[in-house]
Amino acid sequence: MADRNDIFAPDAARIETLARAALARIPQPFARHLAGVVLIVEDFAEDEILAEMGIDDPFELTGLYSGRPVGEKSTFDVAAMPDRIHLYRLPLLAEWVETGVGLAALITHVVVHEVGHHFGLSDDDMHALEDAAG
Repeated sequence: MADRNDIFAPDAARIETLARAALARIPQPFARHLAGVVLIVEDFAEDEILAEMGIDDPFELTGLYSGRPVGEKSTFDVAAMPDRIHLYRLPLLAEWVETGVGLAALITHVVVHEVGHHFGLSDDDMHALEDAAG
């Protein structure tokens, strides 16, 4: 039996819970466009993704948006994979430890950044959205 004082790193389910809470705080009109976005939590990005992005160290990627930004979608688009937000647990935990930023705040930051890509937002717009979702 585990000692009640044992401390364990947050698992994928905990990261997902924090990410869903961050998504739930995204204000309208953005929130209504997020219903179909799939949230995926994995320990690391796949090697192919890292290679495509020119990233050598898998700890450098904490999140990734996959899909077409809302402004680029058309009703004539052929059905494709749903838009996805990937969160990478081990890089997130490493950044959490290194920066001292609260885990919920860090995950909110990454989720908002990836949501920003979904909407094709600029960095300034992403900061404003993060402030609203904080």
